Amino acid sequence: MQGVPLDTLITTGRLVIAPARRADFHDWARLRRESRTYLEPWEPLWPLDALTRRDWNRRISAWTNAWKAGTAFVFFTRRQTDNALLGGLSLTQVRPWPAESASLGYWQGAGFEGQGYMRESVAAICNWAFSELDLKRIEAGIVPENARSRRVLEGTGFAEEGRAASYLEINGTRRDHVLFGLVRPESDR
Repeated sequence: MQGVPLDTLITTGRLVIAPARRADFHDWARLRRESRTYLEPWEPLWPLDALTRRDWNRRISAWTNAWKAGTAFVFFTRRQTDNALLGGLSLTQVRPWPAESASLGYWQGAGFEGQGYMRESVAAICNWAFSELDLKRIEAGIVPENARSRRVLEGTGFAEEGRAASYLEINGTRRDHVLFGLVRPESDR
């Protein structure tokens, strides 16, 4: 899974999905700052230097290194009509054969909820992962009360597979998660 170009672009009817770049800092920091109250209940605890240039440089360096190694792919989603940053998606823990799988994560700014952008983004990134990375399975986990995220996953074909106790740290506390999986369609294997 190494060798995926850093200039990869995924487009949909309304969106452009591209790797996170250094130049995205101001848009990223503004959207995350404006959406902090909305995002914090669903994410790991934010670092003390969250949204600073230092935080950004640490992230972009880690994301770029993981991309080059083929172990993680971090994307930002922008609206085609005005280039507004809407949120981000990641495929992490990318595992080669025999697993041929990855973990999906995503976030979206508060002002863009309920417009179908995340469902469109998740569908596109999963299709890309199946065709370009040749993955056979994508996994995702959500805290049980995150109804919006459940609708995104179910609306893009993910199936609930179970529950994992104390799965991830979310907002400073280990939380149980509902686990979902999406298997590459048989016709595409």
